Amino acid sequence: MVQKSKTVKKQENKKATKPPVKKVVKKEEDLEPQKDLVFARVKGMRDILPQDSKVWSKIRSKMEEMTKAYGYSYIETPLLESANLFVRSVGKGTDIVEKEMYVFDGVDSAGKVALRPEATASVVRAYIENGLNKTPQPVKVWYEGPMFRREKPQANRYREFHQFGCEVIGDDHNPAMEAELISLAYNFIKDLGIDTIIHLNSIGTVEDREKYLVELVSYLRSKRSYLCVDCKRRINKNSLRVLDCKVRGCQSVIEEAPHIVDWLGDKSKEFFMSVLEYLDELGLPYKLVRGLDYYTDTVFELFPVDKDEEEDGSQSALAAGGRYDALVEHLGGQPTSACGFGVGLERVVNKLKEKSKNGVVEDENDIKIFFAQLGIQAKRRALGIIEELRKDGIFVGHNLAKSALKAQMEIADKMQTSYTLILGQREVQDSTIIIRDMESGIQEIIDQKKLKVRLKKILSQLM
Repeated sequence: MVQKSKTVKKQENKKATKPPVKKVVKKEEDLEPQKDLVFARVKGMRDILPQDSKVWSKIRSKMEEMTKAYGYSYIETPLLESANLFVRSVGKGTDIVEKEMYVFDGVDSAGKVALRPEATASVVRAYIENGLNKTPQPVKVWYEGPMFRREKPQANRYREFHQFGCEVIGDDHNPAMEAELISLAYNFIKDLGIDTIIHLNSIGTVEDREKYLVELVSYLRSKRSYLCVDCKRRINKNSLRVLDCKVRGCQSVIEEAPHIVDWLGDKSKEFFMSVLEYLDELGLPYKLVRGLDYYTDTVFELFPVDKDEEEDGSQSALAAGGRYDALVEHLGGQPTSACGFGVGLERVVNKLKEKSKNGVVEDENDIKIFFAQLGIQAKRRALGIIEELRKDGIFVGHNLAKSALKAQMEIADKMQTSYTLILGQREVQDSTIIIRDMESGIQEIIDQKKLKVRLKKILSQLM
């Protein structure tokens, strides 16, 4: 009988005493992604694609132009704020807070945090926290960026959307500031090519509103059976919101509701009339409307003049704003008057597309010169020339991914450039470059050192 060696016995003993292997169950988030998995956008989100970049650039350029002209400085606040900031500013009983905010558990004892559903509260928080009340007043700021609301996705309505807005804080309750904001919003949209009409109202002071609410609630209770489910709930929670309802069945009740202007005090009426006088002086088109539950005194919305009467008003308003004199104190600051507005940029973009051919917004081509290159040496040299021209304020179109002259000339033709620079192997060796007139086909060869001077002369003639 063959005996096993001591080494073999030790190995067998090790195998016998080896602890059982625990089966590791991977969590769902730890699993490897499937190779055939196709990722898609999260529901309610959207992509802004290259073909839309021109219209977005045009809008952003107009923002900077208008805010500079009116003396507003740029401010940027975080996407993530304390959820209580919006509960306190927007209101606990509102749809935004109850249904639409993205709320998460914070870290570092931050409590509940939320993706901002609007920007005014964030700007006021920044004003208070950073001591901007100690700087020269009023503080006039503008912002642009994404907001988030967990609404039911609809056509042209997204859960992530972009707003451009202006806020004036510490204006000493001056009606001229409302007029300035309305003028800025109106002319910003008008300069983009959209005609609007201003819907205007006043909800007076807090005291005026309290007196009016007693009358309004009494009236709405008497008409409760005619109201939609949401409006029935709003009667006691936020009765002014009923006046903003777009449900057809509620319209007859809203039309017969008491007017808030009949309940304004003398000071509120005088203030509102002052705003209207400014607008009359500016020649801005407006009409008085009821509703527009927001803040204190003046409230306004801008609608396109060609709005379909059947279209939901809440969906067609391009901008909205008003005065919020109580908000700064409500968020922990000193009593400070303020007002502002916000523009829904997706709505502006969609309106521009409606007005354009085939849904594509054409923009003036500011690139008048194209740069074409032939050969490896020319391609290397082209990058240097393009950068030298850029530093001198001369911008040229180009596509270094293309090598064939024909393909590059087709791009130049599509861009509708007036001239094309052509750099080949011979031109690299001779330190020259060809300038071709795209309309006549006439070409000239010049020294590369003289290119800047020649192009500046060409561009001045094209202006």
